[in-house]
Amino acid sequence: MTTPRPDPYSRPAQVAAPVLPATTRTRIGPLQWFARGGWYVFVVVLSLGMLSFVPFLHAATRTRKPLMWLWVALYTAAVVTLFLFTGTGNAGGFAVGLMIIASVHSVVLRQQVWPPTAARQLDPHAPALAGTSTDPAVAAVLAARARREDSRRLAAGDAQMARELRIGRPELPRTYDDGGLVDLNSAPPQVIAHTCEIELATATMITNARAAGITFTTVDDVFSFTDIPYPLWDRIRDRALVISG
Repeated sequence: MTTPRPDPYSRPAQVAAPVLPATTRTRIGPLQWFARGGWYVFVVVLSLGMLSFVPFLHAATRTRKPLMWLWVALYTAAVVTLFLFTGTGNAGGFAVGLMIIASVHSVVLRQQVWPPTAARQLDPHAPALAGTSTDPAVAAVLAARARREDSRRLAAGDAQMARELRIGRPELPRTYDDGGLVDLNSAPPQVIAHTCEIELATATMITNARAAGITFTTVDDVFSFTDIPYPLWDRIRDRALVISG
């Protein structure tokens, strides 16, 4: 009996990689929108432009950017000028113009203080960065970053499984590697501080907000309900996730 020869043009069967649930942008409620800078426009409009400098003062305090302080000075000067024009025929038009400009500017300002955090769609089986070095240390960092993205997708699609795998809880016994994440809704302050490489006092702000009854639905909610310095936001975003529901 002759053995059939393999077809050189046939392709081996390919096993499909497991598909993780795709992440989507988390919608925020009215209260969270208001706390995350939505009140900027209300302050400007309800004060008829007289308090137009307040949103910029808040943004400058949180971000500590020199440009923000410049805007504070400019809008303060505009308000002072408005008071000097009080009683003249031009005061009303000046006030309306200031209110409109400050209202539009405050909408843009809100996005600078709380940038939208659209979830990135990454292929976990594709190279993280084209042309990167093959240095083992670099490869390890990229692999951990990919694991974090995978874990975030899994947690967004199945919060119960994420809890069972103890994603974001490195202090608990577990076998799943989440790439180095911490759950801001449940982890102790010491674990948050160690994972995000921040001061314990800063991590305690997060747990104090939780103790006050706040449940975070996005990582950026933490920055709305605490006074965490702006330079630490990206560091926390890189290592944090929130598991809710």
